[in-house]
Amino acid sequence: QGQIEILERNHRHYMGEDLDSLSLKELQNLEQQLDTALKRIRSGKNQLMYESISQLQKKEKAILEQNNSLTKKIKEKEKEKEEQKKSTALQVQWEQPSHGPNSSSFLLPQPLPCLNIGDTYQGEAPEMRNELNLTLEPIYSLNLGCFTT
Repeated sequence: QGQIEILERNHRHYMGEDLDSLSLKELQNLEQQLDTALKRIRSGKNQLMYESISQLQKKEKAILEQNNSLTKKIKEKEKEKEEQKKSTALQVQWEQPSHGPNSSSFLLPQPLPCLNIGDTYQGEAPEMRNELNLTLEPIYSLNLGCFTT
């Protein structure tokens, strides 16, 4: 019962109540107790903040590493896409015949249909030249089999 009364009185003093009954020595003692308690509270608070900052710095480092890794992967994917585009463009270029004036294709023209069925062709087939200026021998008699030489 007596301890409860002492605790209640000390609590009121800590809350700033009933201070007029205290002597100067008791007030100084109360002030020192409050200062010590505040220092302990501030120290604990600072310790928690430092731990929190340390954890946040670790998280930041992990996120930065993850970000760098993802950036690297993105660059690799972009490089792969560019290489794939180039490869596809080259493949399309090789697959499609070009018929432009600067084309270097070596395609022969389609042979004309045989009009003289069963008759002998008396004239000479004109020489043909392709875009590389190479002379091509007449191929009509070889392809159609209806011209005789």
